[in-house]
Amino acid sequence: MQTRAEATFQSLEDCLVLNNGGATMRLNYLWLRDHCRSPSSYNSQSNQRNLDTASVDLNIRPDHTTVQDGHLILTWPGGHVTKYSLSWLAENSYEGKKQSTVQPCIPWNSDIYNNANPPSAKWDKFMSSDDEVEKFLHNYLLYGIAFVDDVPATVEATEAVAKRVSLIREDSAYSQLALDRHTDTAYFQEPCGIQVFHCLKHEGTGGRTLLVDGFYAAEKVRQQSPENFELLTRVPIRHEYIEASDDHRNHMTGIGPVLNVYPWNKEMYLIRYNNYDRSVINTIPHDLVQRWYVAHRELTTELRRPENELWVKLTPGKVIFIDNWRVLHGRESFTGLRLLCGCYLTRDDILSSARGFGLQA
Repeated sequence: MQTRAEATFQSLEDCLVLNNGGATMRLNYLWLRDHCRSPSSYNSQSNQRNLDTASVDLNIRPDHTTVQDGHLILTWPGGHVTKYSLSWLAENSYEGKKQSTVQPCIPWNSDIYNNANPPSAKWDKFMSSDDEVEKFLHNYLLYGIAFVDDVPATVEATEAVAKRVSLIREDSAYSQLALDRHTDTAYFQEPCGIQVFHCLKHEGTGGRTLLVDGFYAAEKVRQQSPENFELLTRVPIRHEYIEASDDHRNHMTGIGPVLNVYPWNKEMYLIRYNNYDRSVINTIPHDLVQRWYVAHRELTTELRRPENELWVKLTPGKVIFIDNWRVLHGRESFTGLRLLCGCYLTRDDILSSARGFGLQA
């Protein structure tokens, strides 16, 4: 064991054990060489790796290791030197990632959301001020929904407000029937990221939008029945969309578990819940089928609790952005003429916009 005032480390056969400020990290030697940030190994301008990882000996070990001035310094066979700040290692090690949150959020039911009362963005400022966009994205990341008010009730204005934060993927169509809570495009291998709605006109009654935080409901299941939660993260379920008309045919299929979590910290990042589009369950053996139905029923019970429902009346000028990977939406039935404009936005682009403001996403 070698000791320095800042940290201690121990060179084992398969890894370097680094203790810094009471936190212990186990760092694979090949990983340490592969992630080197020296100019010859990494292009800091493009943030891309220069090193050909396949050229590195799988059993590489440093010839010399030391900790100095808050840095871990390794000298490799052949003389190449790698230098890491201890703070970078703490942030990027498995142990660090396991304890950190990828995307902070506030799980909510109706009371929690209404008490927080996140402000809506205003059309004029939203289209002209990056500060207004940043505040909008901050609320969107925390709650999975965000609003822009005072938008002109036109398709063109709706398109403009959507494009302010992301690329538009596609439009969608709607009927007058009531819709239970669900996420959209579960039949895609990667469901659409953001749903945008703008009610341009409604001459009638009803038609309120239902919003439910899927993460809030799923966390309740995790707390009450960890085994059911785990099953919903593990069992692959098929969803399908089949359309046949004189003009064209579509047959979309997506397969994935109802709940998706990051494997290192078990943080949820996606709920795929759509009972309309769920296809034949034939991807699991008999002994799991009944258990899956029990787990799914518990999640459905939480999603349908009245206290978890947020009802919003969309009116001309109010545009809502919904995180389709987190928040389920539905709608009560309505009468009369109701003209709704909607589209999907790409998740990657809206998260990129958020990161451009320094937001954690």
